[in-house]
Amino acid sequence: MDDLAKWLGAQLDEDARDASSWHTLGCDIHAYLAGDAEAVKATMAMFHAAPGAVCDCGVPARVLREVDAKRQLLVLHAPESAIAEGATLRLLALPYADRPGYREDWRP
Repeated sequence: MDDLAKWLGAQLDEDARDASSWHTLGCDIHAYLAGDAEAVKATMAMFHAAPGAVCDCGVPARVLREVDAKRQLLVLHAPESAIAEGATLRLLALPYADRPGYREDWRP
């Protein structure tokens, strides 16, 4: 299960790094992106420089909260028995089954 825990931790790191790119279609940034090419370039540059200043949809913050909750579950289940740890980690990893490195023997 150490390999699964390490792999899952790497997926959570990736989710945290990419959190600012998660948006709902109702996010105000999409309204800014409907302008001309120069307005779109300026909006995207501002977004990448300070995502929180442009995005107010709440989705990036929710993604970070989900990553934090999953990390807490990893810590919580680390000292438990292999059966309990295996079930929890396998379930946490399942949404990432389409990512490189996922092994079929981890499937619950």
